Amino acid sequence: MTRGSSARMAVLALLWGSAFLWIKLALDNGLTPAQITVIRAALGAAVLLGLACLARQRLPRDRTTWGHLVVAAFFCNALPFFLYAVGEQSVDSGVAGVLNATTPLWSLLIGLIIGTERGLHRLRLAGLLIGFAGTLLIFAPWHESGLLSWGALALLGASASYAVAFAYMGRKLTGQGTEPLALSAAQLITATGLSALALPATDMAPTSPNSTAVFAVVVLGIFSTGITFYLSYRLVADEGATSAATVGYLLPIVSIALGTIVLDERLDLRVLTGMLVVLAGVGLVQRHKRPTVAEDVPVK
Repeated sequence: MTRGSSARMAVLALLWGSAFLWIKLALDNGLTPAQITVIRAALGAAVLLGLACLARQRLPRDRTTWGHLVVAAFFCNALPFFLYAVGEQSVDSGVAGVLNATTPLWSLLIGLIIGTERGLHRLRLAGLLIGFAGTLLIFAPWHESGLLSWGALALLGASASYAVAFAYMGRKLTGQGTEPLALSAAQLITATGLSALALPATDMAPTSPNSTAVFAVVVLGIFSTGITFYLSYRLVADEGATSAATVGYLLPIVSIALGTIVLDERLDLRVLTGMLVVLAGVGLVQRHKRPTVAEDVPVK
């Protein structure tokens, strides 16, 4: 992995890892899952559209690209955004982190099925499994409640949806002539439209969000959606779908570090060991990465 990709992954993990906190705060202070989904997608789209305009990057104009964007926006944005908000209504952040970390495993499985992962090195497969084992060690879900709840299943579905999206984006959207920033903006614009169409089918009971909810969803939309989505697109284009998905292993480390520093939570030996195991797994995945179909075309 290049130095630029490593830096983008670190920033992505920091911003994305805080998303669970902002979702929980928004839910606890008056916003519904559907409202959070629409607002975060709209704010993220606005940020990326502004950045694309500043960079003088033009949105795609052909129907084929927009057709692919509809599929990608559904699996990478509209569906997982909603499922994460639904899941966190009943599942704590520890279990959510474990289930979110299954994304690289789903990504690897999908890659093997569709043929983007050829001649998988045994050490790379071991890295994926080690990374997931480290995440399990961090959160110790056998001590938590709700692992088999509907909320947990929603979170698992969101992780699988991300894996589908990474593979689809790598094959159909990246390296096809549209700059990543403009492509990211177009996808979040599409996701906003898809999410808004679903609003009438959700619970539209009156809500009274307070200032905490507003602040949380604004940060979630601008930083943990807009900025992170662009960084995700760059990682898919630069390093491939499965490698980009391994950022999910770093999210629990971020949440634990923030809890220790900001909330004075206790960092015990089990958690520290789990963090080291996660980093070792990610290192193995990156070290023995082979080129995939999505990586044959460089970013322009």
